[in-house]
Amino acid sequence: MAERASGTENASGRWVLGLDEAGRGAAFGPMVVAGVALDPLKAGALTRLGVRDSKQFGAGDAARTHRRALTSHIERLAERIVVRVLDAGEVDRYAEAGDLNVLERRAADEILREAGPVHRVVADGERLFQALRQRYPHLEAVDDGESHHVAVAAASVIAKDRRDALLETLMEPYVPEYGEVKGGGYVNAATERFLRAYHDRTGKLPPETRRSWNWDVIRELRGAPKLF
Repeated sequence: MAERASGTENASGRWVLGLDEAGRGAAFGPMVVAGVALDPLKAGALTRLGVRDSKQFGAGDAARTHRRALTSHIERLAERIVVRVLDAGEVDRYAEAGDLNVLERRAADEILREAGPVHRVVADGERLFQALRQRYPHLEAVDDGESHHVAVAAASVIAKDRRDALLETLMEPYVPEYGEVKGGGYVNAATERFLRAYHDRTGKLPPETRRSWNWDVIRELRGAPKLF
């Protein structure tokens, strides 16, 4: 869904749209791709408010609270915010075919079409997004895109905040039996503990697991005999 915070159609000739994602490397839960279009003056305001790459805030409750506060500022000042959520099953289908980049480019293409005309697009990932220049000649595909324009940093914050909220909802049914599940679903000890506890109880992996991931824990649990 495209959201418009302010501005007019005529002003879009100055807007810069940043593209970034959250959750690409996770072993559990969705991947979220976001686009944020900013007017130059409002881009400066977000820079002064401290918007930067979401990963720089770290993990944990304090980091999440900080990102939530910045998300409120971004939602107030952005001209367009467009988000695509790609669930674990869809990620698996593309990853198993070696086409995860194709999936992310598809999501970016949908975002750009929904966002409408802008002066400039900055996408985080040179190799990943370079192919989109054939359709969008005003697109710059760069590594470390957050340092090239605050619109990319804003997109990273929006994507991460949306993924955090979605993951919290996904985890709610598991909390009564497994307690609070930490680790963001990434390849880490917290995610491993959760997956093993779930498998020990049910003989299978949770449905939100990315079964295509080349992680020893997932390969082991996929290959383990079922209890039932």
